[in-house]
Amino acid sequence: ELGWISKVYVNRPAVVRHAEQIKKWKTVKGNWQAAWLLKAVTCIDLTTLSGDDTPSNVQRLCFKAKHPIREDLLKALDMHDKGITAAAVCVYPARVSDAVNTLKAAGCNIPVASVAAGFPSGQTPLEAKLTEIRLAVEYGAREIDIVISRSLVLTGQWEGLYEEIRLCRAACGEAHMKTILATGELGSLANVYKASMIAMMAGSDFIKTSTGKEVENATFPVGIVMMRAIKEYYWQTGYKVGFKPAGGIRTAKEAITWLMLVKEELGVEWLTPELFRLGASSLLGDIEQQIFYHVTGSYALQHELAMA
Repeated sequence: ELGWISKVYVNRPAVVRHAEQIKKWKTVKGNWQAAWLLKAVTCIDLTTLSGDDTPSNVQRLCFKAKHPIREDLLKALDMHDKGITAAAVCVYPARVSDAVNTLKAAGCNIPVASVAAGFPSGQTPLEAKLTEIRLAVEYGAREIDIVISRSLVLTGQWEGLYEEIRLCRAACGEAHMKTILATGELGSLANVYKASMIAMMAGSDFIKTSTGKEVENATFPVGIVMMRAIKEYYWQTGYKVGFKPAGGIRTAKEAITWLMLVKEELGVEWLTPELFRLGASSLLGDIEQQIFYHVTGSYALQHELAMA
Protein backbone atom coordinates (compact mmCIF):
# COMPACT_ATOMS: atom_id res chain seq x y z
CA GLU A 1 0.00 0.00 0.00
CA LEU A 2 2.16 2.83 -1.29
CA GLY A 3 -0.48 5.31 -0.11
CA TRP A 4 0.58 4.59 3.48
CA ILE A 5 4.08 5.91 2.87
CA SER A 6 3.74 8.41 0.01
CA LYS A 7 3.12 11.36 2.31
CA VAL A 8 5.24 10.40 5.29
CA TYR A 9 6.81 13.30 7.15
CA VAL A 10 9.05 12.89 10.18
CA ASN A 11 9.55 15.91 12.45
CA ARG A 12 13.25 15.32 13.04
CA PRO A 13 13.80 18.15 15.61
CA ALA A 14 10.92 16.80 17.72
CA VAL A 15 12.23 13.24 17.51
CA VAL A 16 15.77 14.32 18.44
CA ARG A 17 14.44 16.46 21.32
CA HIS A 18 12.48 13.49 22.67
CA ALA A 19 15.57 11.28 22.32
CA GLU A 20 17.61 13.75 24.38
CA GLN A 21 14.95 13.66 27.10
CA ILE A 22 15.14 9.87 27.16
CA LYS A 23 18.86 10.06 27.99
CA LYS A 24 17.96 12.07 31.10
CA TRP A 25 15.44 9.59 32.44
CA LYS A 26 16.20 8.46 35.97
CA THR A 27 16.95 4.77 36.13
CA VAL A 28 15.33 2.40 38.61
CA LYS A 29 17.20 1.25 41.71
CA GLY A 30 17.39 -1.70 44.09
CA ASN A 31 15.04 -4.64 43.58
CA TRP A 32 13.27 -2.79 40.77
CA GLN A 33 16.54 -2.51 38.87
CA ALA A 34 17.28 -6.21 39.37
CA ALA A 35 13.81 -7.09 38.07
CA TRP A 36 14.21 -4.94 34.94
CA LEU A 37 17.66 -6.41 34.31
CA LEU A 38 16.36 -9.99 34.54
CA LYS A 39 13.60 -9.01 32.10
CA ALA A 40 16.30 -7.67 29.76
CA VAL A 41 18.21 -10.97 30.00
CA THR A 42 15.16 -12.91 28.78
CA CYS A 43 14.99 -10.63 25.71
CA ILE A 44 18.65 -10.87 24.65
CA ASP A 45 19.66 -12.54 21.40
CA LEU A 46 23.08 -13.65 22.61
CA THR A 47 25.24 -13.12 19.55
CA THR A 48 28.59 -13.98 18.06
CA LEU A 49 29.22 -12.79 14.50
CA SER A 50 32.98 -12.86 14.15
CA GLY A 51 35.14 -14.17 11.35
CA ASP A 52 37.05 -16.32 13.84
CA ASP A 53 34.00 -18.08 15.31
CA THR A 54 34.67 -21.76 16.01
CA PRO A 55 32.52 -24.64 17.30
CA SER A 56 34.03 -24.20 20.77
CA ASN A 57 33.14 -20.53 21.26
CA VAL A 58 29.64 -21.17 19.86
CA GLN A 59 29.25 -23.99 22.41
CA ARG A 60 30.37 -21.65 25.19
CA LEU A 61 27.83 -19.06 24.02
CA CYS A 62 25.05 -21.65 24.05
CA PHE A 63 25.78 -22.72 27.62
CA LYS A 64 25.85 -19.06 28.65
CA ALA A 65 22.47 -18.59 26.97
CA LYS A 66 21.07 -21.44 29.07
CA HIS A 67 22.67 -20.13 32.28
CA PRO A 68 22.94 -16.36 31.71
CA ILE A 69 23.14 -15.47 35.42
CA ARG A 70 25.04 -17.39 38.09
CA GLU A 71 22.75 -19.80 39.94
CA ASP A 72 23.65 -18.50 43.41
CA LEU A 73 22.77 -14.94 42.35
CA LEU A 74 19.37 -16.10 41.09
CA LYS A 75 18.78 -17.97 44.35
CA ALA A 76 19.54 -14.82 46.33
CA LEU A 77 16.83 -13.08 44.29
CA ASP A 78 14.46 -16.07 44.61
CA MET A 79 14.45 -16.37 40.80
CA HIS A 80 16.38 -19.64 40.42
CA ASP A 81 13.26 -21.64 39.46
CA LYS A 82 11.80 -19.20 36.95
CA GLY A 83 13.58 -20.62 33.91
CA ILE A 84 15.53 -17.47 33.05
CA THR A 85 17.47 -17.93 29.82
CA ALA A 86 18.49 -15.75 26.89
CA ALA A 87 15.84 -15.39 24.18
CA ALA A 88 17.98 -16.89 21.39
CA VAL A 89 21.51 -17.61 20.20
CA CYS A 90 22.44 -15.74 17.01
CA VAL A 91 25.24 -16.97 14.73
CA TYR A 92 26.32 -17.12 11.09
CA PRO A 93 24.70 -19.85 8.91
CA ALA A 94 27.90 -21.92 8.98
CA ARG A 95 27.70 -22.16 12.77
CA VAL A 96 23.96 -22.94 13.06
CA SER A 97 24.48 -26.71 13.29
CA ASP A 98 27.02 -26.24 16.09
CA ALA A 99 24.54 -24.16 18.07
CA VAL A 100 21.57 -26.45 17.43
CA ASN A 101 23.49 -29.57 18.46
CA THR A 102 24.89 -27.93 21.60
CA LEU A 103 21.51 -26.66 22.78
CA LYS A 104 19.91 -30.02 22.07
CA ALA A 105 22.61 -31.79 24.07
CA ALA A 106 22.07 -29.30 26.91
CA GLY A 107 18.37 -30.19 26.96
CA CYS A 108 16.99 -26.71 26.35
CA ASN A 109 14.64 -25.27 23.76
CA ILE A 110 16.33 -21.92 23.15
CA PRO A 111 15.92 -21.08 19.43
CA VAL A 112 18.90 -20.55 17.17
CA ALA A 113 18.80 -17.41 15.02
CA SER A 114 20.94 -17.01 11.94
CA VAL A 115 21.86 -13.89 10.00
CA ALA A 116 21.40 -14.34 6.27
CA ALA A 117 20.60 -12.62 2.97
CA GLY A 118 24.05 -11.20 2.38
CA PHE A 119 24.70 -10.03 5.94
CA PRO A 120 25.96 -7.42 6.72
CA SER A 121 26.16 -5.43 3.46
CA GLY A 122 23.24 -6.91 1.55
CA GLN A 123 25.35 -6.61 -1.62
CA THR A 124 24.58 -10.14 -2.76
CA PRO A 125 22.41 -11.34 -5.68
CA LEU A 126 18.85 -12.12 -4.60
CA GLU A 127 19.16 -15.77 -5.64
CA ALA A 128 22.16 -16.18 -3.35
CA LYS A 129 20.29 -14.47 -0.49
CA LEU A 130 17.35 -16.86 -0.81
CA THR A 131 19.64 -19.89 -0.99
CA GLU A 132 21.46 -18.78 2.16
CA ILE A 133 18.16 -18.38 4.01
CA ARG A 134 16.95 -21.85 2.97
CA LEU A 135 20.25 -23.43 4.02
CA ALA A 136 20.15 -21.75 7.45
CA VAL A 137 16.61 -23.07 7.99
CA GLU A 138 17.68 -26.52 6.78
CA TYR A 139 20.54 -26.48 9.31
CA GLY A 140 18.01 -25.89 12.10
CA ALA A 141 17.66 -22.10 12.53
CA ARG A 142 14.22 -21.18 13.85
CA GLU A 143 14.75 -17.45 13.39
CA ILE A 144 16.34 -15.68 10.42
CA ASP A 145 17.73 -12.14 10.58
CA ILE A 146 17.79 -10.88 6.99
CA VAL A 147 19.31 -7.59 5.85
CA ILE A 148 17.74 -5.37 3.19
CA SER A 149 19.40 -3.86 0.12
CA ARG A 150 19.96 -0.26 1.19
CA SER A 151 20.11 0.90 -2.43
CA LEU A 152 16.41 0.11 -2.87
CA VAL A 153 15.60 2.55 -0.04
CA LEU A 154 18.03 5.25 -1.12
CA THR A 155 16.63 5.22 -4.68
CA GLY A 156 12.98 5.00 -3.59
CA GLN A 157 12.32 1.57 -5.11
CA TRP A 158 9.64 0.67 -2.55
CA GLU A 159 7.91 -2.01 -4.63
CA GLY A 160 11.30 -3.64 -5.29
CA LEU A 161 12.08 -3.60 -1.56
CA TYR A 162 8.68 -5.12 -0.80
CA GLU A 163 9.22 -7.91 -3.32
CA GLU A 164 12.72 -8.70 -2.00
CA ILE A 165 11.51 -8.97 1.59
CA ARG A 166 8.42 -10.95 0.54
CA LEU A 167 10.60 -13.53 -1.24
CA CYS A 168 12.86 -13.74 1.84
CA ARG A 169 9.77 -14.29 4.00
CA ALA A 170 8.70 -17.16 1.74
CA ALA A 171 12.20 -18.69 1.89
CA CYS A 172 12.07 -18.64 5.71
CA GLY A 173 9.11 -21.03 5.75
CA GLU A 174 8.12 -21.69 9.37
CA ALA A 175 11.08 -19.74 10.77
CA HIS A 176 10.47 -16.28 12.21
CA MET A 177 11.98 -13.47 10.16
CA LYS A 178 13.61 -10.35 11.55
CA THR A 179 14.31 -7.68 8.93
CA ILE A 180 17.44 -5.59 9.55
CA LEU A 181 17.05 -2.09 8.13
CA ALA A 182 20.65 -0.92 8.70
CA THR A 183 19.20 2.44 9.68
CA GLY A 184 22.59 4.17 9.87
CA GLU A 185 22.83 3.81 6.09
CA LEU A 186 19.30 4.83 5.04
CA GLY A 187 19.94 8.58 4.83
CA SER A 188 16.97 9.98 6.78
CA LEU A 189 14.42 9.21 9.48
CA ALA A 190 11.66 9.39 6.85
CA ASN A 191 13.40 6.56 4.98
CA VAL A 192 13.62 4.61 8.23
CA TYR A 193 9.86 4.96 8.72
CA LYS A 194 9.08 4.00 5.13
CA ALA A 195 11.43 1.00 5.16
CA SER A 196 9.87 -0.12 8.47
CA MET A 197 6.40 0.00 6.95
CA ILE A 198 7.43 -1.86 3.79
CA ALA A 199 9.17 -4.56 5.85
CA MET A 200 6.05 -5.11 7.94
CA MET A 201 3.77 -5.16 4.89
CA ALA A 202 6.00 -7.83 3.35
CA GLY A 203 5.52 -10.15 6.34
CA SER A 204 8.37 -9.44 8.78
CA ASP A 205 7.83 -10.78 12.30
CA PHE A 206 10.35 -8.23 13.66
CA ILE A 207 12.04 -5.12 12.40
CA LYS A 208 15.61 -4.60 13.59
CA THR A 209 17.70 -1.44 13.64
CA SER A 210 21.17 -2.53 12.61
CA THR A 211 23.62 -5.26 11.75
CA GLY A 212 26.02 -4.00 14.40
CA LYS A 213 28.61 -3.51 11.66
CA GLU A 214 27.59 0.00 10.59
CA VAL A 215 29.23 3.17 11.89
CA GLU A 216 25.90 4.17 13.50
CA ASN A 217 23.79 1.42 15.02
CA ALA A 218 20.84 1.49 17.45
CA THR A 219 20.01 5.08 18.45
CA PHE A 220 17.00 6.46 20.29
CA PRO A 221 15.76 8.67 17.39
CA VAL A 222 15.73 5.65 15.10
CA GLY A 223 14.08 3.53 17.79
CA ILE A 224 11.32 6.10 18.29
CA VAL A 225 10.58 6.26 14.56
CA MET A 226 10.55 2.48 14.13
CA MET A 227 8.31 1.95 17.16
CA ARG A 228 5.84 4.54 15.95
CA ALA A 229 5.75 2.76 12.59
CA ILE A 230 5.00 -0.48 14.47
CA LYS A 231 2.24 1.27 16.38
CA GLU A 232 0.72 2.71 13.19
CA TYR A 233 0.88 -0.69 11.49
CA TYR A 234 -0.84 -2.28 14.49
CA TRP A 235 -3.61 0.34 14.41
CA GLN A 236 -4.14 -0.25 10.69
CA THR A 237 -3.96 -4.06 10.65
CA GLY A 238 -4.31 -5.39 14.20
CA TYR A 239 -1.03 -7.29 13.71
CA LYS A 240 1.77 -6.93 16.27
CA VAL A 241 5.29 -6.76 14.86
CA GLY A 242 8.32 -7.09 17.14
CA PHE A 243 11.16 -4.60 17.58
CA LYS A 244 14.87 -5.33 17.99
CA PRO A 245 17.52 -2.67 18.62
CA ALA A 246 20.99 -4.05 17.93
CA GLY A 247 24.54 -2.77 17.86
CA GLY A 248 26.28 -0.64 20.46
CA ILE A 249 24.06 -1.62 23.41
CA ARG A 250 26.68 -2.59 25.99
CA THR A 251 25.56 -1.46 29.45
CA ALA A 252 22.81 -2.48 31.84
CA LYS A 253 21.62 1.12 32.03
CA GLU A 254 21.20 1.28 28.25
CA ALA A 255 19.23 -1.97 28.29
CA ILE A 256 16.83 -0.64 30.93
CA THR A 257 16.38 2.59 28.98
CA TRP A 258 15.41 0.64 25.85
CA LEU A 259 12.92 -1.40 27.88
CA MET A 260 11.42 1.78 29.32
CA LEU A 261 11.18 3.31 25.84
CA VAL A 262 9.36 0.25 24.49
CA LYS A 263 6.96 0.40 27.45
CA GLU A 264 6.29 4.09 26.77
CA GLU A 265 5.87 3.83 22.99
CA LEU A 266 4.27 0.40 22.50
CA GLY A 267 3.01 -0.72 25.90
CA VAL A 268 3.70 -3.49 28.39
CA GLU A 269 2.47 -6.22 26.01
CA TRP A 270 5.56 -5.65 23.86
CA LEU A 271 7.92 -6.39 26.78
CA THR A 272 8.18 -10.11 26.01
CA PRO A 273 10.71 -12.10 23.98
CA GLU A 274 7.97 -12.67 21.40
CA LEU A 275 7.85 -8.95 20.57
CA PHE A 276 11.08 -7.40 21.86
CA ARG A 277 14.70 -8.47 21.53
CA LEU A 278 18.04 -6.88 22.31
CA GLY A 279 20.81 -7.78 19.89
CA ALA A 280 24.01 -7.86 21.92
CA SER A 281 27.26 -9.70 22.49
CA SER A 282 28.83 -7.94 25.49
CA LEU A 283 25.67 -6.62 27.22
CA LEU A 284 25.03 -9.75 29.28
CA GLY A 285 28.38 -9.41 31.04
CA ASP A 286 27.54 -5.96 32.37
CA ILE A 287 24.03 -7.04 33.41
CA GLU A 288 25.41 -9.97 35.39
CA GLN A 289 27.99 -7.65 36.97
CA GLN A 290 25.23 -5.27 38.12
CA ILE A 291 23.17 -8.12 39.54
CA PHE A 292 26.27 -9.40 41.35
CA TYR A 293 26.69 -5.93 42.89
CA HIS A 294 23.00 -5.80 43.88
CA VAL A 295 23.27 -9.16 45.68
CA THR A 296 26.72 -8.84 47.28
CA GLY A 297 27.37 -5.09 47.54
CA SER A 298 30.63 -5.35 45.58
CA TYR A 299 31.63 -5.84 41.98
CA ALA A 300 32.82 -9.26 40.78
CA LEU A 301 36.42 -9.97 39.91
CA GLN A 302 37.09 -11.01 36.33
CA HIS A 303 37.30 -14.73 37.14
CA GLU A 304 34.08 -14.79 39.19
CA LEU A 305 31.67 -14.54 36.24
CA ALA A 306 31.59 -16.97 33.34
CA MET A 307 32.51 -15.67 29.90
CA ALA A 308 29.65 -15.00 27.46
